[in-house]
Amino acid sequence: MMQEPELCPFVPTPLPHAEGPWLVLAPHPDDESFGMGGSLLKARAASIATHVLIMTDGALGGASPDIVALRQRETRVAADLLGLSGLQFLGQPDRALGLGEPVVAQLLALVETLQPAALFFPGVWEMHPDHRRAALLAWQVLQRLGSRAPVGIAYEITGQSPANLLVDISAQMPGKLAALRAYGSQLQENNYLDIVQALNKLRTLTLGPQVEWAETFYRFSAAELHESLSAWIQHRVAGMLAP
Repeated sequence: MMQEPELCPFVPTPLPHAEGPWLVLAPHPDDESFGMGGSLLKARAASIATHVLIMTDGALGGASPDIVALRQRETRVAADLLGLSGLQFLGQPDRALGLGEPVVAQLLALVETLQPAALFFPGVWEMHPDHRRAALLAWQVLQRLGSRAPVGIAYEITGQSPANLLVDISAQMPGKLAALRAYGSQLQENNYLDIVQALNKLRTLTLGPQVEWAETFYRFSAAELHESLSAWIQHRVAGMLAP
């Protein structure tokens, strides 16, 4: 049976990937900040170009009649605070992110344009269906590109997923919280400040008291990306439970 260090690192890494540019697939406006805002700030300090694609319009994130425009404005404020190099909106419907060829083609075109060294996407253990759909889309893109694919890295947003990288964001947490507060419309919907901080605090469990806050990632190997995402999940669970 897998032991603790095989399930979660006991030593932090400086960054989830040391080369750029990065392309982050965020299912909704705010996911990039909630999930990896601290690491995006560390990337900026390391002069790594960071690009974020907001995949859905976020139309179900509140009752305001101009919620889509409002959430885009909030995202631009957060992007400035995080020092993003680029921000784009795909405009897919909230809770109905498409999995078909048109969306895959758009993502492939963006990857070809930006030539990222790393592609970030949500972990498949996430509850929200758009988060899991974003992971499936990213997997299709990485498999289509084959040997030309960027490194595939999953990140947590609101739920724990498999981890092989923990990034110490203790110094970046004030900046991350500033980005989170840019999403005033969403902070009215739920206690997201508490939720995000709880997850970032929980992820310090294996790192010792010197690390106050941590973000979590899973960097996939080329061999893992050769199989289907569902097959990888099955192998991961089987490995966790094998005697």
